[in-house]
Amino acid sequence: MQAMDRSIPDALRPYQQKLTPRFFEVREKVLDYVEQVVNPALSTVKAQKDELLKTVDHPTKCPQPPIYKELRAQAKARGIMNLFLPEVCKLSVLEYSPIAEILGMNPVANECMNCAAPDTGNMEVLEQFGSAEQKKQWLEPLLNGEIRSAFAMTEPGVASSDATNICTRIERDGDEYVINGHKWWITGAIRPECKVFILLGRTSFSGPLHKQQSMILVPRDAPGVNILRPLAVFGDERDDAEIIFDNVRVPCSNMILGEGRGFEIAQGRLGPGRIHHCMRSLGTAELALASMVDRVHRRKAFGKILAEKDMIRTAIAEARIEITKCRQLCYLAAVMADEKGFKAAKSYIAMIKVAAPRAALKIIDEAIQVHGAHGVSQDSRLPGMYTQMRTLRVADGPDTVHLITIAREELAKGGGEIGQKISGLNENVAKYGKFSHVEGGALYVTGKKQAAKL
Repeated sequence: MQAMDRSIPDALRPYQQKLTPRFFEVREKVLDYVEQVVNPALSTVKAQKDELLKTVDHPTKCPQPPIYKELRAQAKARGIMNLFLPEVCKLSVLEYSPIAEILGMNPVANECMNCAAPDTGNMEVLEQFGSAEQKKQWLEPLLNGEIRSAFAMTEPGVASSDATNICTRIERDGDEYVINGHKWWITGAIRPECKVFILLGRTSFSGPLHKQQSMILVPRDAPGVNILRPLAVFGDERDDAEIIFDNVRVPCSNMILGEGRGFEIAQGRLGPGRIHHCMRSLGTAELALASMVDRVHRRKAFGKILAEKDMIRTAIAEARIEITKCRQLCYLAAVMADEKGFKAAKSYIAMIKVAAPRAALKIIDEAIQVHGAHGVSQDSRLPGMYTQMRTLRVADGPDTVHLITIAREELAKGGGEIGQKISGLNENVAKYGKFSHVEGGALYVTGKKQAAKL
């Protein structure tokens, strides 16, 4: 896997002039940390987690293994904590992208370097938009890995992929806000380390549609926060909570940036996070491909090693092509974000948010197919990878939402003269005039375009 090679990966060669000495320094430190610190500790991580699971009544309540504290201390000493924050890592979006891929291959390193979602997005929000008081109370312990957090947005009673539908009420009462709402799929909310939510709700139900939403900090232990249950993905209960907020009171100082600024904050939160998600998903895809290559060298069917069969070779080749294509699209989105900002890059970010998880999921599915029954058993990591990746195709907006974003930009360009020439016209329609009564012949006879609602 080139992502773990010491030399520059081939996919980065077109961007060599954009890579600073800082990038090579940080990447080398991350590789050293993974290989010298994290990998040797993985057996201890598993042993400690197995023991901790015996102490709780549900796996989602299991605390982090004690060795995580030591691993975090090592990451901090090496200067590679919180690399997702440009203010910390001093890297461009492009430069952090291949590091995110490495972390996608190494979940323990990702967590112990404090680069795991949803904390990353929440820390970005507090770094960019938080008050001095909010940063002191919540951002500092988050950056130090002392606590974790969750982002409370999705609601079961409305289509939450359209954030204007969010209807949790945030109502001012003197020096406090009172919150009433019902959220679900709140990732990370159950684990004992989670101490605070950033909640998206509505401070107004009138006025401009995109000025009604606000973000506010809610301590998890605030009276009225009721975690109903962990939610299951394909029957496997995970740390994704369904939560009732019943007359939860928080001080007015917990409002982030101000009332009605929720959408503004969300755009800052989601841009870099989506690129990071996608690069981590490509790291996961690389693991699935590696498992496939390993398996086909260790299995024989109908007189041949699987690696000799054309269908297997085709699946492996297709996987490599998809990873390579998606990686380049990720880098393009990152360069656009670096050079023109996240607003200008939104179409490319939408493209990769569809393409990368979709490709990774297909590769994991092919790997399961190659492994046969073993591939869906508890002895393989593939089932967990499949579940995670299928969920990612819904998280941060389902594919359809991102496809709409891409299509809007294309449609806004119009076809132009070239498009009309390629499309062509049947001249007999105008010649014989039998359709002139249809909208005055404007659409077809004269070729006049009708503006679509975008």
